[in-house]
Amino acid sequence: MKHAEDVTFGGSGLDRAAELRGDIPALAELTHAATTRCILLWRGKPLVAGDGTLDLVRLPLSHPVFRETRSAPILLGREAGAAIFAHDISGWTPPDLDQTQMGTFLDPTEQTHPTLSGGQRFAELRAVMTRLNPRDAELAATAKAILGWHQTHGFCARCGAASDIHMAGWQRVCPACGGHHFPRTDPVVIMLITSGNSCLLGRSHGWPEGMYSCLAGFVEPGETMEAAVRREVLEEAGIAVGEVRYLSSQPWPFPASLMMGCHGLATSEAITLDPVELEHARWVSREEVAQAFAGQHPDILPARKGAIAHFLLRNWLADRLD
Repeated sequence: MKHAEDVTFGGSGLDRAAELRGDIPALAELTHAATTRCILLWRGKPLVAGDGTLDLVRLPLSHPVFRETRSAPILLGREAGAAIFAHDISGWTPPDLDQTQMGTFLDPTEQTHPTLSGGQRFAELRAVMTRLNPRDAELAATAKAILGWHQTHGFCARCGAASDIHMAGWQRVCPACGGHHFPRTDPVVIMLITSGNSCLLGRSHGWPEGMYSCLAGFVEPGETMEAAVRREVLEEAGIAVGEVRYLSSQPWPFPASLMMGCHGLATSEAITLDPVELEHARWVSREEVAQAFAGQHPDILPARKGAIAHFLLRNWLADRLD
């Protein structure tokens, strides 16, 4: 697929500087270098600035906001030869925090820290991802995913002892049993299933009214990507799928998935819904998808910009899947 890396969170070509992760003297020097910058997250929300198009804020490590941190920064990579790290201040609680929106699908609230400049605020990545340039989007997604992994994997899965951060944040080591643990990424297939001029869309329970998307599911152990596509579609909608081909992938840090976009050709059309997995599924014509993208469909919302489902459907409409 010619446009495979145009998907949100992909294609910026970040230099991840993996050779520096185990170089303790070099890392110590970088944390004191004048050119080093750090991006900041609070409870998974990156620090951004601007209106319309947003900038991911990069701060010097000497900034007073970093007094709120409780652990060492994580090395994300290099930009123009300068190191860039990520830090987390989730332990800080804003005095006026509105907790009614926390954890919602699209948290609209934004938080500001008293040491930060005007206009700099923490915003839900899902809500602002399409307003970031490719490099900022990749950095934000990487930081959110790796920091989220540390927050949920502080103990050894082998013996239960507290583990320590190593390799500039890209590994945890258990001092009790010596176990080494690495950041987790869950493989997920998301599939554009077509039959003639129509594609199969479904909606999960609790989604906003009118929201439909391509079907998706986790790849199971011992399963190929193609087999996962066929199994998930058959389980959720009762549709048999023949030929399957890979199109594009998208890092999806909500919390830690790699979405593998595929195109599958249906060999049956009668839908048998699994009501546990889906609230509804339907065949939608190409004309209806175009109508939804224009915001003119009576009961289907346009696919969310930034998500790989939007990317797949948009390229299907433009006949650019090859």
